[in-house]
Amino acid sequence: MDVQQRTGPGRASLFRNRRGRHGRPRRRLVLVALAAATAGVLVSTLVLAATGRRPGGNGGDGPAPAQAASRVAPGAPRDWPSWGFTHTQNTVDREHGPPKALADLASHPMPQVTPIMGWGVDNPEPRPGEFDWSSLDRRMDVIRETRGTPVVTLCCGPDWMKGGAAGTTDWRRLETAIEPEHFDDYADLAAAVARRYPDVRHYTVWNEFKGFWYPPGNRWDHEGYTRLYNKVYTALKKVDEDIKVGGPYMVMNSNAPGGRYGPPSELSGPWGVMDQRNLDAVKYWYEHKKGADFIAVDGHAMPNQREVELNEFMALSKFSAVTRWLRGLDPRLPVWWAEWYVEPVPSTWTNERRGAVQAAAMMEFVRAGAASAFYWSPQTATTGDCPGCLWSGRAAGGGGTPTLANLQNFDRWFPPGTPLADVASSNADVRVLAQAEQMVAVNTTARPARTEVEGKALDLGPYEVKWLGR
Repeated sequence: MDVQQRTGPGRASLFRNRRGRHGRPRRRLVLVALAAATAGVLVSTLVLAATGRRPGGNGGDGPAPAQAASRVAPGAPRDWPSWGFTHTQNTVDREHGPPKALADLASHPMPQVTPIMGWGVDNPEPRPGEFDWSSLDRRMDVIRETRGTPVVTLCCGPDWMKGGAAGTTDWRRLETAIEPEHFDDYADLAAAVARRYPDVRHYTVWNEFKGFWYPPGNRWDHEGYTRLYNKVYTALKKVDEDIKVGGPYMVMNSNAPGGRYGPPSELSGPWGVMDQRNLDAVKYWYEHKKGADFIAVDGHAMPNQREVELNEFMALSKFSAVTRWLRGLDPRLPVWWAEWYVEPVPSTWTNERRGAVQAAAMMEFVRAGAASAFYWSPQTATTGDCPGCLWSGRAAGGGGTPTLANLQNFDRWFPPGTPLADVASSNADVRVLAQAEQMVAVNTTARPARTEVEGKALDLGPYEVKWLGR
């Protein structure tokens, strides 16, 4: 199937005539959140009844949400790394290929994110002061070969910084937090990464508060994370003050709407109710950080409660709500979605349906004013079809999929600073996003749809994504 970027008549559609199933690759921290939610409901109810305030919150007085954006990534530089993806366990640095995937990635370069340890990258400092850069070098080489903009996530950490023995790596403890007495050591490791890869200009610190849960308080240890962040921030800026550093990379979990599934929150909507503890962690980091060049979060459009069925396109408004809340916190800091997910688990979605939801999610990011969003690549070791993946296995040709082409189109046509055109669809089932030269339309239904856009009729097949010149 032709998956090159499509801009002309007759070559505009993506995600058609492909079948497959793919569950969400990671449903991280959901068990922790659900276990804590029951206690949270009781605590919040008692505190609200007695004081009218949320525990750990600010009395409901959160930041005023920002307005929708009139241009892409308002406030971000034009060379900001906007729409791209994260390399995971089975990616193109393994066995250097497939070659067609490398070529398709290079056909329109995008930002590419890699952690410094885990998800296919070995322990970079197995013993204090002894470095092994081989696997990270290999991944960085592939990013450079495909002309991508390299972005680094400073996660995770060597075992000896987490209470383990030097010289060993227990991958079962990958998500264990760095011990406070080794925060300086981790900052030194971050600085070593920055010196080795001077072409990397953007760093996120840690990942989803992994290991920073504080059970006695039924909340995140945002104090501990922020201490680590500040040390890393300082170390990176000493290497090069122009390096861009951001956090807190908080996972924005939410509960289903209706008020039965969790405590109240200052941020809610038809998509559900945000976990207030996550918002409190973000606010604490913001108020106590030494500095930041962007705000990073991640999250799933769907709520924690898997049994609650929400319309997947309606649920995407969560991305807009969170983005606007973050922009309201500080309009000077670009909003960075380090990971984002849309698909329920388990899932029977076709590739067409998945692609339509993904494209509609990107529209939400753009309109709400997000500056960056990185697709968590669910690539597997399969040699055949790979639902939701960015390229197929070697047996299927190894080339880029419509998912990759869709990301490349957003990066090509909606980079930071691009003015957005005020274009409307006459059919509410068809969503459109436009700039001066290009428009993307998405049919959000499983049936054919007709709409009128700028006085012209437009027909789309079930869940069709169509890119059109203007």
